[in-house]
Amino acid sequence: MKTKRWVIAAPDEAHVRLLAQDCGFAPLTAAVLAARGIETREQAEAYLSCDPAGLHDPMLLADMDKAVDAIRSAIARKERIVVYGDYDVDGVTATCTLVHYLRSIGADCAYYIPNRLSEGYGLSNAAMQQLYNEGTRLLVTVDSGITADDEIAAAHALGMTVVVTDHHECHEILPAADAVVDYKRRDCRYPFRHLAGVGVAFKLICALSGDAAAVLDHYADLVALGTVADVMPIIGENRIIVAEGLRRMADTKNLGLEMLLREAGMKGKRLTSSTISFVLAPRINAAGRMGQAELAAELFLTSDPVRAQELASLLCEQNKQRQNEENQILEQALVRLRTEYNPLEDKIIVLAGEGWHHGVIGIVCSRLCDRYGCPVVLIALDDGIGKGSGRSVKGFNLFEALSSCEDLLDKYGGHELAAGLTIDETNVSDLRERLRTFADEHVTMSDLVPQLHIVCPIQPEWINEQNIMGLSVLEPFGMQNSQPIFCMNDMVVEEITPISSDRHVRLTLSKDGARFQAMLFGTGMGGLGFVQGNMVDIAFYLEINEFRGRRTVQLTLKDVRLSECENMADQKLLNLYNTYMADGPLTAREARVLLPERADLVAVWRHVICRAEAGRLSVPSNALSRRIAWESRRDINIGRLFVCLDVFSESSLISYHFREGMLNIILKPYEGKADISKSVVLATLQSMAG
Repeated sequence: MKTKRWVIAAPDEAHVRLLAQDCGFAPLTAAVLAARGIETREQAEAYLSCDPAGLHDPMLLADMDKAVDAIRSAIARKERIVVYGDYDVDGVTATCTLVHYLRSIGADCAYYIPNRLSEGYGLSNAAMQQLYNEGTRLLVTVDSGITADDEIAAAHALGMTVVVTDHHECHEILPAADAVVDYKRRDCRYPFRHLAGVGVAFKLICALSGDAAAVLDHYADLVALGTVADVMPIIGENRIIVAEGLRRMADTKNLGLEMLLREAGMKGKRLTSSTISFVLAPRINAAGRMGQAELAAELFLTSDPVRAQELASLLCEQNKQRQNEENQILEQALVRLRTEYNPLEDKIIVLAGEGWHHGVIGIVCSRLCDRYGCPVVLIALDDGIGKGSGRSVKGFNLFEALSSCEDLLDKYGGHELAAGLTIDETNVSDLRERLRTFADEHVTMSDLVPQLHIVCPIQPEWINEQNIMGLSVLEPFGMQNSQPIFCMNDMVVEEITPISSDRHVRLTLSKDGARFQAMLFGTGMGGLGFVQGNMVDIAFYLEINEFRGRRTVQLTLKDVRLSECENMADQKLLNLYNTYMADGPLTAREARVLLPERADLVAVWRHVICRAEAGRLSVPSNALSRRIAWESRRDINIGRLFVCLDVFSESSLISYHFREGMLNIILKPYEGKADISKSVVLATLQSMAG
């Protein structure tokens, strides 16, 4: 498991008591609210409110009056209107929501979504010419357009009216459109600053309709879908939209969304923000990534049940194809990283590959970024041109890093945590070296350790179904209103059970007579830094697991680390080992604690050669002895492990060193059978042990 830095909020106990006793919140809920700076009933009500009455007047958005006038005029003149969208979930839902509404009020309205693979993001001059030739006279952008100065000028020159709606950062000088609706423009005083692209489109519909409640009732599901998928903060207006959208989604009026829920196996099940993030959004995004975003748009606009079923099935099939492409690229990247990446020294990963699907590499970047805890740039090479995607971690500004290399790039863009680029293949090696240099100059290894934000430590008696259900008032969860993570210390690991072919593990943990079932996803037995019988500290979500009509409390683990008592025991053994290495005196009993038997040496050697990849094994320094002890059922403590490694090093079988809490073992080439019988390390310990 990747080491994480725990940041524990420790909310003020007086505020927790007030919220629990005076406001009636369950203890866990009160702790979460207090940890997020909420101290009074009024603050709690404002934070948790999902009342549609809290939606702001859309006319507070700068240029909204101009946008409404332009659209109404075009409808009155029976002009053709085209909504110009984007190929991600936010762009697709924004497109479909606005198109559906405009058609419902009699507009001659079509849509255009650029092909991700052949056109890329945003407006293009070629698209402007094509749309004009097809009769378009009003162009309304959604989730795009705010920096498309040249393309909008080209549209104007052709004779089109242009209305921009967007939520991305603006340049100091806005494009010369007939209306620019973006709350991030400097002169906009709209009170909520976190709408998604579909959220801005929603506000435009509210302005056109004059009845925000009716618009929310009809479109909340699609607006929520785009808002969550675009990872917008689920606070304020977004909280209202997403809460209402999830309620509406369960009985959606949108035929395509209903079919997608059925095809994904979610119809009739409890829907949450996670349903959007991990089930629906990947299927919609897959269409755009594979260059067919128009299929997702058609799904949400069709009124034909047969066609809706076909499209929902097709999106799920495309998602499987995307997953296959993704897994193939990931596997190739992992193989190369065994020799091209040193986790103890390298602070950024930059890889280029022929045949990689550039619509998919962004997801692979995210997976590698999560796995290695460092920024990642992947470049798909095709006919001498590289198209790349990057993902970063907090503390490393990827956009600034690319800006420092702009002389090597044909094109680039993005922000601190995500970016895209185009580069000539001949410049890739230089880009890799320059980005590594930038990383060395701007971050340390400790900066790249991911943080885990925890509400507070809790006691076993707090963990019951009533308290866990009380957390539901915090939903919907999302950015800036994350599902709360708690921690407990000194839990005994009673059982470890691998599941799903050892892709995950189920644990039985106990403390003070209470026993809990816990799930650790994405880590198999070989990735654990503890074994049965160890005492651990855990960070976790609290959930109710329902299976075959039975409800049980489940701890979903976000991190596990050895408890302080285990670390102290290790330190005593390390002190003993260090005394021996410094030729200090050991008693016979102490020497026997360190002295490995032949079977111990065999167990350590087998583990190292079986687990090493490309001749190298890198593991947390306190984990290896426990893993080998568990596999071999031998008493191999951390001091005895290092003696074994010293014996192998003395025999020129390996070398090893430590860095940033990691033990790095490197296999050396050898021929024949290694002879450890003449080991000075063993002989010295044996003489001390008597």
